[in-house]
Amino acid sequence: MKKILSYREKLIELAQIYKIAEVQNYIKRKKTLTTSQLEHILKKNNVPIPKDFNVGFFEKNISKPINKAGKGLTGFYDDTTGGISKFTKKTSRGVTGIYDDIIGGIKRFFISLWRATCDLSFGILNTFPKLLSTFTGLIGKIFYESFSIFHNPNIKEKSANKLVSIIGILIVISGVSIMGYTIFDTINNSSDDVQNLKTKLDTKSEKVIKKEKPKDLTKSKKNLIEKKKTDQAKKAISPKKPEQKEPSTVTELVLPNLNLKTETVLSLFEDVDYDLKTVRYQKKVKPIYFTQFPKDLDEIKNVQLKKETFIKIVLPLVVAENEKILDDRFKLKKILAKKMTTDKEKSWLRLKLREYKVKKSDFKELLKRMDIIPVSIALAQAAKESGWGTSRFALEGNAIFGQWTWTGKGIEPLLKSKNQDHKILRFPILRASVKAYKNNLNTHNGYSDFREKRSSLRKRNKNIKGLALTKTLNKYAQTGKEYTEILEQIIKQNRLNDFETVQLTNSIVKQELNL
Repeated sequence: MKKILSYREKLIELAQIYKIAEVQNYIKRKKTLTTSQLEHILKKNNVPIPKDFNVGFFEKNISKPINKAGKGLTGFYDDTTGGISKFTKKTSRGVTGIYDDIIGGIKRFFISLWRATCDLSFGILNTFPKLLSTFTGLIGKIFYESFSIFHNPNIKEKSANKLVSIIGILIVISGVSIMGYTIFDTINNSSDDVQNLKTKLDTKSEKVIKKEKPKDLTKSKKNLIEKKKTDQAKKAISPKKPEQKEPSTVTELVLPNLNLKTETVLSLFEDVDYDLKTVRYQKKVKPIYFTQFPKDLDEIKNVQLKKETFIKIVLPLVVAENEKILDDRFKLKKILAKKMTTDKEKSWLRLKLREYKVKKSDFKELLKRMDIIPVSIALAQAAKESGWGTSRFALEGNAIFGQWTWTGKGIEPLLKSKNQDHKILRFPILRASVKAYKNNLNTHNGYSDFREKRSSLRKRNKNIKGLALTKTLNKYAQTGKEYTEILEQIIKQNRLNDFETVQLTNSIVKQELNL
């Protein structure tokens, strides 16, 4: 049975995985660190921290009375228009492209009309009565004078004012009525919730999600909870657009453990325009880091869509770890090129020698080990070992690469011989699994051929590509050569070599020094 770790235990486990010396020293001295102290130390060492979001806390904060009338009205308006947009989007999905275009045009027209009407009505509501009276008086006077010139000079100014006031009241009543109907329909229309979701991908509509029956909660309550999770995730992944900044200042987005459904993940990707075609062409991917896979990923019926969703989740994690290694490699070469080193640099060198398990201060060997894992190989092995993110080990323990452990801190395999006493190593977040996998290939004696071949490519100024190195990983699995052939097949069939040179959108390219 899976052990449920507390938030503090997760932080301690992260510190052990990332080998944070400061935390390890405290633990050795049997000193207790608070959660805040652990968070501070991890952040100081650039370790991504899983965020624990309590649904009850979130619900409590959302349901609090709105302190300011202006903010309240704005939020009310945003929720309503969002509901209408989702409703229109649901009704338009799953039909032919021509129908989508027609519905889309009608939807945009009515949304524009709705927004214009609400802007006018709320503008009137938020104005002081005296200003409202002045405004209606002015409009009434214009109305009166216009009719006096073109139609009937006997129209009274007071009557015109009354007519304008009545029109304004009707607009307000209409706006409030439509908003009330929309909210009521969103909460109670549970029959359309979690229906065969149809996602538009490469101009085709495909069925992707099975209908899920509610268990302990009523449909309306479940709808509200799922909506809040979606809104929270969208808030994290789609912040307000800041002013233009340098690439190095772009914030990384770590999505917390919200137990998001695949439907929500697909919606998030659509909202931020995360498309693999664009990534293949531009060679750039956004720094969006999921801490876990959606539990219902296997319910996607379209195999191609399932694979692309898996790649979208894992790709930024692999690229981020590679760029971190390249930063260390750049720093190492810079230090080695110096005649004199500072105490801080010497301390950093000792740390890296321990991390890459290099003895006798052999910096030549350290440079050979401190290098990237080709993105295509990492994605192919992750797909093979985790069943494209649907295996029990991937869902329960964030174990993407099926690494073994004999320490007891793992997941027990269901099928293994009596002579085998290993477990599958578990991780608190997905990125920790990626880091451990790269450390494994860069340090284990079984992959020395892999590192030698990679070093040879470096010396000849060749690009480090997966298909050039797959045959050196025959010791990763018991099937040997058959395993490497499967990796090559996965890379070729899914065009994973297109992602070899992909970088994060917030990365800075550094020119490597030649020693």
